[in-house]
Amino acid sequence: MDTELFTDGIGEITVGGSIVRVDLFSLSPTERDANNAPKRVFRQRLIFSVESFANSVEVMQKALQGLVDAGAVRRTDPSQAGSPTGQPAPNSPRSPNVSSNFR
Repeated sequence: MDTELFTDGIGEITVGGSIVRVDLFSLSPTERDANNAPKRVFRQRLIFSVESFANSVEVMQKALQGLVDAGAVRRTDPSQAGSPTGQPAPNSPRSPNVSSNFR
């Protein structure tokens, strides 16, 4: 049986020696932070060798480029993506619930 996992994004990437750990999170349906945004809740950890992580990043970059080419994702200037806290700029139409991985 295959198991599927939904994630809202990557919370943290940690490199230790030849191992890369990628922590995945979901937005809580019930818990809120001080700004009333859903809290990030740890869900799963992916563990890669450095080489397999590098290969995975390459595959994801190709997938992202395909989404950009298809018009499904629009790349923005990083200076206009929002504040250093990861929140959208005050005049930004983006929801604060959108993953910071897609800015």
